[in-house]
Amino acid sequence: MTDAPETDDPEAAASEAADSGTADSGTADSGTADSGTADSGTDDAGVAARDDLAGIVDLFGAMTRPELRRGLSELAFKRGVDVDDGTLRATIDAAVRGYHLVPVEGTDAGVDPADETFLVAGPAAFPSVPPNAEDLPHILDVPDRRLEREALGRTVRDRLATDVADAVASADRSRLEELLEVTYDLETWAPVDGDDLRGRIRATLDGLGEDADG
Repeated sequence: MTDAPETDDPEAAASEAADSGTADSGTADSGTADSGTADSGTDDAGVAARDDLAGIVDLFGAMTRPELRRGLSELAFKRGVDVDDGTLRATIDAAVRGYHLVPVEGTDAGVDPADETFLVAGPAAFPSVPPNAEDLPHILDVPDRRLEREALGRTVRDRLATDVADAVASADRSRLEELLEVTYDLETWAPVDGDDLRGRIRATLDGLGEDADG
């Protein structure tokens, strides 16, 4: 079972949601999904900081996308903010793209149901618990799920290798630079080696620099 993004362009969807006024712009911290310059910043829709998303997921160990959306809806309700489902989906997709959240299959993580996809706090995240989130384990019918980090590390490394290959193929400099940072984060997050991925990224970036000079 694959974990396809819930929007074709999650960051654009988040921006459109913000423009349409579906979220309370006053709740946004510094940084946006489009800028990519603030890892813990909010998405454009201002739903929650990405580190807060990781903190919510960490309360349970792992959550499905629908469970996380319900949790975010509960928190928005407590703040008196009306957030639509499309905005929540785009917010989660942006956090997944930035490796603040990472998708894993139940069968890979040893979690039931095996055919379900779960989200866990990712290597780029510094999980933080937003106000009122400590009540979520008492509100949501979500079991405590603890996943084995070494198995998670292998799964996330495979995904990172795929993302690196895509960025190399498209010569996407900004994405390559972002993924370069993730390779370091991954090694502190799980017992895996990202040196070969860094080598491929740097070689591609060097080539792009030479093309620009030429």
